[in-house]
Formats: sequence, structure tokens, C-alpha cells
Amino acid sequence: QVQLVESGGGLVQAGGSLRLSCAASGRFLSRFGMGWFRQAPGKEREFVAAIRWSGGSTYYADSVKGRFTVSRDNDKNTVYLQMISLKPEDSAVYYCAAQYDPFTTDLRVRSGAYDYWGQGTQVTVSS
Repeated sequence: QVQLVESGGGLVQAGGSLRLSCAASGRFLSRFGMGWFRQAPGKEREFVAAIRWSGGSTYYADSVKGRFTVSRDNDKNTVYLQMISLKPEDSAVYYCAAQYDPFTTDLRVRSGAYDYWGQGTQVTVSS
């Protein structure tokens, strides 16, 4: 069992920055990959970024490449999503999720392939 708690959301002006955190607890975290997803009202949940606990390989959606950075702190069991140059279209509820290995290319972008989810944190970017 893995528990995930997100924090760090809020209201920011376009061009601003936010850092989201996802605190994880549970066993065998190193066997999981961690994903960030977002969901805006009336839209499907979409993949944003992902990282492997072991090794730290990172993956990004094209829409956020160069603006978002995913990282992890193994000592704190926390995954971060640093967001810069935010746009109004980045507004959504952001979720972190954990997926047990093998965390392949096709699986890590599919929300249905994740095993555990946090409660979400709201990000609102004003124009």
C-alpha cells in the first residue's frame, strides 16, 4: 500500500511559478514510477510528467517540456513538480500517482495504469 499527499497548489499569474510536492509513504517505493497528471474541468485527465524512484529517469508531455521539471528526494520520499512560465491553460487539479514496475513507455502515460493516487491539488493560473 502506498499513500500519496500532494501540496503546493495555488493561484498564480501567467508567467509565474509554483512547485508541487507529493509526499509518499509505503513499502518498496523504489519499485514504483511516479507520475504527475492534471485534469481541467470538462477535460480528461492528462499525463504531465513522470520519474522513476530508482535511477531518476524523467519523462514529460510535449506541452510542458522546457517549463516543468520533475524531481525526487529519496531521503524525504517526496516527488516534486517545478512549474515555471505558467499559462492559463495549465490551470487544473494536479495529481501525483504511483505505478508499480515495469513503468514502460506506454504505461507511464496512461492514468489507468497507475496503482495509487493522491487527492489532488488545485493550480489556477490567471491571465
